[in-house]
Amino acid sequence: MTNDTQAPATIDGFHLVIEALKLNGIDTVYGLPGIPITDLSRKMQAEGMRFIAFRHEQNAGNAAAAAGFLTQKPGICLTVSAPGFLNGLTALTNATTNCFPMILISGSSEREIVDLQQGDYEEMDQLAIAKPLCKAAFRVLHAEDIGVGIARAIRAAVSGRPGGVYLDFPAKLFGQVMDGAAGQRSLIKVVDAAPRQIPAPDAVQRALDVLKGAKRPLILLGKGAAYAQADDAIRTFVESSGIPYLPMSMAKGLLPDTHAQSAAATRSYVLAEADVVVLVGARLNWLLSHGKGKTWGGANAANREFIQIDISPTEADSNVPIAAPLVGDIGSCVAALVVGMGPNWARPPAEWTGAIAERKDKNLSKMAETLAKDPSPMSFHSALRVIRDVVKANPEAIVVNEGANTLDFARSIVDMYLPRKRLDVGTWGIMGIGMGFSVAAAVTTGNQVIAIEGDSAFGFSGMEVETICRYKLPVCVIVFNNNGVYKGTDVNPRGGDMAPTQFVKAARYDMLMEAFGGVGVNATTSAELDRALKEAVASGRPTLINAVIDESAGTESGRITSLNPQTAAKK
Repeated sequence: MTNDTQAPATIDGFHLVIEALKLNGIDTVYGLPGIPITDLSRKMQAEGMRFIAFRHEQNAGNAAAAAGFLTQKPGICLTVSAPGFLNGLTALTNATTNCFPMILISGSSEREIVDLQQGDYEEMDQLAIAKPLCKAAFRVLHAEDIGVGIARAIRAAVSGRPGGVYLDFPAKLFGQVMDGAAGQRSLIKVVDAAPRQIPAPDAVQRALDVLKGAKRPLILLGKGAAYAQADDAIRTFVESSGIPYLPMSMAKGLLPDTHAQSAAATRSYVLAEADVVVLVGARLNWLLSHGKGKTWGGANAANREFIQIDISPTEADSNVPIAAPLVGDIGSCVAALVVGMGPNWARPPAEWTGAIAERKDKNLSKMAETLAKDPSPMSFHSALRVIRDVVKANPEAIVVNEGANTLDFARSIVDMYLPRKRLDVGTWGIMGIGMGFSVAAAVTTGNQVIAIEGDSAFGFSGMEVETICRYKLPVCVIVFNNNGVYKGTDVNPRGGDMAPTQFVKAARYDMLMEAFGGVGVNATTSAELDRALKEAVASGRPTLINAVIDESAGTESGRITSLNPQTAAKK
């Protein structure tokens, strides 16, 4: 379309898609061009939108999901049909699991051929496949319905509990032509897509009554609290109540990790001992041992009460009884609690806060001793000490983190100071989000991105360093290279092939970045890592640092090694 205010005589499906997205404030799309959406990607650029083209659809989808988390607007991923759709579907399902708003738009084969299974190019009933794996799925067959389809997808993605939505656009849809004025009238600007949901007054009072009786209260912040962008309200609630808080990994930075009330350094203790826990945008899933068992004090768990703030009423009682469910948007719920507490709210007993402070100081001192060591080759701790200090000096930088040991150690060592500055593997704990999340973080915010990657995790999306170079993004990737999935010392007891968890030794991941014009650095000491990372942040150039880690460092599956099935048979 032209920039003229007068509508064109006719408009096609391509431009209706573009205009519908732009009308709703969506100016960036992540995807991979190919039949039948190549021209759509070109036309998006021609109409002033930004199209970030990836090397694999799953990474594009992960970027869209991360963009949704960071902006509260659905990130858009555009793919070709069948195989491309399936690649994007993994990211869409992951977005839904993590409650990130995302829309996957895929081209598809024609209905009359698919329904009769006549063997069309990349034939697949994509809508049927997508439906059980996302929050909502729609197919648009007529150009005049494009505006409705996109509006419904936007509202479904962000309203209530956010999630992924699939839009199926058959190839013929893009070429359909209709009257220009009628086409413009068919577009819908979504109003109040995610309306506030005010909690019921009696539910607020019930929560306050439970909290008032607590001797050992704890606030547990989940990534839903970070997504809510109710930062001031959450901080006021924490500080006004005086209650210790524990952030889940992507909630780190809602308050600085160095905050006096942070109980992150005493996680095991507070989970086992707290008698009332306020869940703010956190679900009692496997990451929190389903709210029961040894993590929660074993036999003592029966005496614990939960207050759960969640946008979805069906989340309550999913694993353990919730004494006070508080249904509504997080900002409204937390604000209501603050009002109900009033100025004279009794702070937690000194016995509780003092016990936490004592253990916190002890644990932090012990960690400081470990971090002060500077072995050669580097350990996870010595390398992460460097990154911790650089992040502290650059709190606006966004940390993306994935791996097994690399994830576990980074989560506890690298402090965050601002909200939504840490992105990681989320609810499923999947590998492969690294480069997609990094691209989205850089594109969405313009901030420096520091991707802390295990060498195994990097392999899932590593080719996207070309994407990072192509768009000249301020991303520094640090690959923790210990020659294996968990460590590089496993052996095949029968000889022959290398062990399944081993990689080629002395691999130079930095050369991959150099191949595309970025900066590659091989760092074998903490001093070399420090110098390379500081230079990367100062320059903003695409950089990959191959951080050589002791190959004997690391444990099987990191902190979740207990999830590996055990065998009674002797090895």
